[in-house]
Amino acid sequence: MKAGKAHVVPLSPAAVDVFNRAAALRTEGSDLVFYGLKRGRSLSDMTLLKVLRDSGEPFTVHGFRSAFRDWVAEQTSFAGEVAEAALAHAIPNKVEAAYKRTDFLQKRRKLMEAWAAYCEPRAARNVVQLGKREPVTTK
Repeated sequence: MKAGKAHVVPLSPAAVDVFNRAAALRTEGSDLVFYGLKRGRSLSDMTLLKVLRDSGEPFTVHGFRSAFRDWVAEQTSFAGEVAEAALAHAIPNKVEAAYKRTDFLQKRRKLMEAWAAYCEPRAARNVVQLGKREPVTTK
């Protein structure tokens, strides 16, 4: 994390599958799952942004975080503080932060399972897929 503080992320089975498949592509002697071109360095957000631009997608890397936060607020009954903890956002109120020491791990586990179901609606039951985008064609 940017602040150097550990952030535990409960992974859905689909996310675990991605990591398991990526393990086969690991560079020998590296602990990184998604490594960059420079030895020992992780994949940068700029690399992901370039992939999105090159594929003609109108999204940004930070937009994925924003989409997650909007989805929690608009489509679920999860508390905003659980969503903020999932995004590793600090509590701005210093007094509240001094007393609220939980990481909401169990609630975040349920939240991430719901997010995985939303992102992969074919694998979920009782999930309504919102409008479909027209495919983007590239030259």
